[in-house]
Amino acid sequence: MNHYFSDNRHLAENRKEISFRFWCFNYSFITDNGVFSKTGVDYGTKVILETLYNRNELGNKILDVGCGYGPIGIVLKKIYPEKQFEMVDVNPRAVLLAQENAKRNEVDVNIYESNIYENIHDINYSDIITNPPIRAGKKVIYKIFEDAYQHLSHNGCLWVVIRKQQGAESAIKKIKEIFDNCEVVNKDKGYFILKAKKH
Repeated sequence: MNHYFSDNRHLAENRKEISFRFWCFNYSFITDNGVFSKTGVDYGTKVILETLYNRNELGNKILDVGCGYGPIGIVLKKIYPEKQFEMVDVNPRAVLLAQENAKRNEVDVNIYESNIYENIHDINYSDIITNPPIRAGKKVIYKIFEDAYQHLSHNGCLWVVIRKQQGAESAIKKIKEIFDNCEVVNKDKGYFILKAKKH
């Protein structure tokens, strides 16, 4: 829990630069101690990026919840510069890194600190994307799903990447309770990409 829910800026720094290629762009990200997947972009992020790119269904106003050091929102903004992206994380160090990484990769995104939706006041996102913080526990993850509903516009979509062994089946059940639908749109090496639509 400490990993996500405390002010970890006092942690010793161990900044690293990692490279990532997606579609026709090369990205450079700075990572550090105390953030998720600091040694490289994790496989789940790659799977959800590929899924979203291949399906080409994103609307114009997108929220990345639990953005970490920023790979999902930054990569998608580079591909879709005309779309509006907001990115939030509870972890202050992750937010600072994401802001720095947005500048490094020359994308204009709005990145700020928020404990889930606490500091988010819009309720008309076309899409909410999350690679949820599994270590934070079901209560937090399910709150991301539950409150997504209120922050989506009519026909807006929630997109989730979650591993089978980390609770994909129960996540599907929970999302169905909230949205009355949940589709598994991709599976890759145990990672499920889930899509729910607000009707």
